[in-house]
Amino acid sequence: MNLRKLFIKVSNKHDLYYRIVLITLSIIGITAFLPRQMRFKYDFDQGGIWIYEDLKAPFDFPLYKSKAQLEEEKNVVINQSPLFFKVDTLAQNRALLEFHSLYKEENNKALIQGDEIIHQFYKQGLIDLPRNYSVDQNQQVLLLKGNKSVPTELSAHLQLNQVAAEIERQLINKNLQGDGMLLASLVQSIKPNIIYDGVLTERNRQQYLEAINPTRGLVKEGAVIIEHGKFVGQREYDQLNSLKIAFGGNEAANIEIRPSLYLGYLLLVCTAIGVLLTFIWLLRKDILLDSRKISLLFLLIVSTCIIYSQLLASNRMNMMLLPLCILPLVTRAFFDTRTALFTHVLTILILGTVAPGGFDFVYMQIVAGMVAIFSIVNMRKRSQLFIAAGIIFIAYLVSYIGLSLLSEGSLDKINYSNAVWLLGNCLLTLLSYPLIFFIEKTFSVTSDFTLMELTDFNSDLLRELATKTPGTFQHSLQVANLAEAAIYKIGGNSLLVRVGALYHDVGKMDMPMYFIENQSTQMNPHDELSFDESASIIISHVIRGIERARKHKLPDVVVDFIRTHHGTTVVQYFYQSFLKNFPDEVADIDDFRYPGPKPFSKETAVLMMADSVEASARSLTSHDAESIDHLVDKIINHQIESGQFENCDITYRDITVIKKIFKKMLNSIYHVRVAYPSA
Repeated sequence: MNLRKLFIKVSNKHDLYYRIVLITLSIIGITAFLPRQMRFKYDFDQGGIWIYEDLKAPFDFPLYKSKAQLEEEKNVVINQSPLFFKVDTLAQNRALLEFHSLYKEENNKALIQGDEIIHQFYKQGLIDLPRNYSVDQNQQVLLLKGNKSVPTELSAHLQLNQVAAEIERQLINKNLQGDGMLLASLVQSIKPNIIYDGVLTERNRQQYLEAINPTRGLVKEGAVIIEHGKFVGQREYDQLNSLKIAFGGNEAANIEIRPSLYLGYLLLVCTAIGVLLTFIWLLRKDILLDSRKISLLFLLIVSTCIIYSQLLASNRMNMMLLPLCILPLVTRAFFDTRTALFTHVLTILILGTVAPGGFDFVYMQIVAGMVAIFSIVNMRKRSQLFIAAGIIFIAYLVSYIGLSLLSEGSLDKINYSNAVWLLGNCLLTLLSYPLIFFIEKTFSVTSDFTLMELTDFNSDLLRELATKTPGTFQHSLQVANLAEAAIYKIGGNSLLVRVGALYHDVGKMDMPMYFIENQSTQMNPHDELSFDESASIIISHVIRGIERARKHKLPDVVVDFIRTHHGTTVVQYFYQSFLKNFPDEVADIDDFRYPGPKPFSKETAVLMMADSVEASARSLTSHDAESIDHLVDKIINHQIESGQFENCDITYRDITVIKKIFKKMLNSIYHVRVAYPSA
């Protein structure tokens, strides 16, 4: 095969190759960032029974202290570590100057005695303790004098709260207790000369804290940790916890088996991605065939896995704060409920292989994700995102309390501070709204939020449609109601169908009077035209609609409804009129045929049926149940026979349901009643 043929072959299948490369890179990207460490395969709780086989130490590992033991040792260090103080040698001189400036009485004896009292205070030393700091009176204090630190005791120095009482005592001894000015001046003048150095104290304390040994022994390889059927007591629980920690921190063992670990992750990720692709192939093939949609879906999955793995490896934040429910919310905004659910569940299963907590993590995240999806299953208002965040928080909180009760056995032992992290998680989930907007602009895809905005009757295009073509506008509203009810029943995007129905006839605004629903007088402009010219004008509303939609920047998914709502059907009225009036001439049927394409989704197919049925129902002379039933069957059967639905995944069962809904709604619209017998 020469290069030219090879290039042509590759070009013809570039979409297939793109998908293969996308899926391959996604799998590699996910597995490359997952932490490389062995998984501890045992689940255990203190006080439970060991249901596994006898467990021996697979290698030497340290016996780690419990959190309670480490906290106790830290508290001892904090309470016993020395406090550092600096001596202010100029404090006495400042006190004397301030005393002399404050004491205005002409009493030299009092001045001399005051100076002596100040001298006595600074000779003993006045210490400035940290605020709100509970200090043992016997705690060691180090005084910094130059480059030396001199040990002393707190009890050897006066404290600030003792100043007033000590001054009063000395004044009494000197028979000066009646001089209030002297007392006030001394109290205000005397300031601490031994100043607390918090920076140096904390630095010294951290050195002691870092020196605390997190281990308290060694478990040798081969030592029996626990036997089958035995009670998991405190000793066994501590050793099992230490072994679990060692599994993650045993770098030598992890490096040795790293290829096997990667292979294990690769198999698990490939299986999960394979299940997702199978679901898409069987139930949402349109996603697989759309490069933008499949790229977006895998980008969301890979990004979620990489962000979680990196934050987990950095150990810089509480993982309960990470808003993983953004994934199902964003996925639901661009895809259907089933796709969002499958995507979320399989992503959480992948992350569950590395997440701390294992089952707890998987359970909480899957439940919260399901609740998130269900809360916006029929998205009609932006406020639903805020409601969804509240419901997610409730789901998280209930799941957390339930799982904590299973592991702790008591409500008193539950760490309720984690509820704050879960609340923060749900608040961060609201970031999905700007993320959805960013994705829309980046990938040129349409979310339900944009579709909701398009249903606003105050939008420029719909207001213009209602003003210029009131009959077409009313027709569009009726089509929207019919199509939305039908697609809701058979399964599909009801919001998308409604938007498509509202805009499908915007092309009629250019020549409104050529369409019968807008003719308010007996004059019909088609009377002055030939049949093929009339057909051309009628057909042109599709092209004009596409141009107007592009001008107003309507999304492609909405433009698709304009393009396909007549498929490749024939304008039968003018075609049959031509054949009847010119039997000797040969008519080119393609001159009377819409350009297409045919509908290629359930939504576009339902709109075609609703549009044709609603328009034809208006022309009925008698709106009784029998004529409506006959009309619906005739129109939809003709569309089937002409192959209009051969490109979409709609079934005969769906069509049967659609017919029933149309008949029921048209009967209600035209108020068909039972004919009462005459008296």
